[in-house]
Amino acid sequence: MQPLSALRRIVDGGKDAGASLKMPFFSSASSGSAVVDNTSARRSLAGYLNRRVRIRHNVSVPLTVLIMVPLLALFLLWQFFFASAPQSKIPNFFSHNKIPPLRAINETVDAPFVVGCLEPDTSQPRANAVLVILARNKELDGILDSMHSLERHFNRWYHYPYVFLNDGEFNSTFRESVRNATESLVEFGRIPLDLWDFPSWADPEEVAESIALQGDAAIMYGGMESYHRMCRFYSGKFFKHPLLAKYDWYWRVEPDVKYFCDLTYDPFVYMQQHNKVYGFTIIIKELIDTVPNLFRYASGFMRSHNITSKGMWEVFLENEMVDQGVTTTAETKTQSVEDEYVIPEPEEIDPEAMNGEKYNLCHFWSNFEIASLNFFRSKEYEEFFEFLDRSGGFWHERWGDAPVHSLAAGVFLAPEQVHYFRDIGYRHTTIQHCPGNAPMKQLPRTPYITDPFNRKAIEDDRYWDSWDAERENGVGCRCKCDTDIRDIEGKSGSCLPYWVEAVGGWTSP
Repeated sequence: MQPLSALRRIVDGGKDAGASLKMPFFSSASSGSAVVDNTSARRSLAGYLNRRVRIRHNVSVPLTVLIMVPLLALFLLWQFFFASAPQSKIPNFFSHNKIPPLRAINETVDAPFVVGCLEPDTSQPRANAVLVILARNKELDGILDSMHSLERHFNRWYHYPYVFLNDGEFNSTFRESVRNATESLVEFGRIPLDLWDFPSWADPEEVAESIALQGDAAIMYGGMESYHRMCRFYSGKFFKHPLLAKYDWYWRVEPDVKYFCDLTYDPFVYMQQHNKVYGFTIIIKELIDTVPNLFRYASGFMRSHNITSKGMWEVFLENEMVDQGVTTTAETKTQSVEDEYVIPEPEEIDPEAMNGEKYNLCHFWSNFEIASLNFFRSKEYEEFFEFLDRSGGFWHERWGDAPVHSLAAGVFLAPEQVHYFRDIGYRHTTIQHCPGNAPMKQLPRTPYITDPFNRKAIEDDRYWDSWDAERENGVGCRCKCDTDIRDIEGKSGSCLPYWVEAVGGWTSP
């Protein structure tokens, strides 16, 4: 019985006996024992991380979650404040990869003058150019907004002069406010009656009746005599104003416009160097009931003068292949110009057909245009305008200067003489173009603060210190575009595909 008693003593011997039995096992140096040891350690760590931690009397969470939440918060803050900065080289997993690329355009015929930013070179001679604004005293606030935007993004470097035109007199408040908004030369001029009035041979009663009928028909601005006068003035008279006689180039500026990108080069000089005549940034559809017969007369002028297209006329003709990329939508004809543009159904413009050609209603949106004044002063353009003017379309219908300038470009110019300023971000009313920032072509920005004691001016300028993320095929410099509306190129009224077709087509999907 002694062996049995001895065995019982060993089993019941407590911790010391247990220790004497287990020690040889854990002190083993065999490889199998090491694997068992590591596995046990991992299990112990996993168990430790999975242990629940009480954060309230009735709420507990795994320790892993408690550790990961602050780490995730730190990562998100890092992405937001550092990786999303325009100058950052850190990959941003939540922004850059979600911005779709812009479509690339063939650049054989027309290419951006500059892609991205340059250091403005103000040592070179300026072009003989001017910034032209047609305005009235009541539009002062909108004028100042436009000037501040233009000065901030371009004219603070190049100091081109302004010419303000009005069919009345500018008051002292307007003059003083405008002069305080720029360091450039500013001139004010009243439009002579012979440039502003309808021609002397037009019957005043017939003019008044035609305009009244357009108002009754709810044609946009059709019932406003002053609007008809303005369109006719910009179509064929503005370049004859004495204050513009000394200039060769002009940039048209309107009240209440916004520029989104820095223009760090001189567009007038580049237009000269590249033999360009006309520059635009938006091309869209016109409202059909404003120009029911304009194309008929423009086409008739071409035939009567034996003019052959140089390639621009086709931009303004219906083209089924191009139309496949433009959505056709039937809407009310008098839809607001600030709303989505629509493309009329083909049967609506069949009466416009001339020798099998139909007007697609496209036009360069002329509230922004940079162009040669000598083009408008030419004998050919003068004859073109007189041909249209004799038809009475500037009061019998509501012909705008935008389609008139555009069809003139179609008649006289080649695509290589026209420039698409795709790098100029621009908005007027609810229509905007945003070029996207050029990848790896951005430079640090110099603040533009005209009054260092004006807190609002300082805050306004800080807004531009961070700009939009770079975008594949983007061409802009430090652009920061509005996000409350879609770009016109994403709407049904854009005519950009017609321009792209004329210059060689798209080079990316």
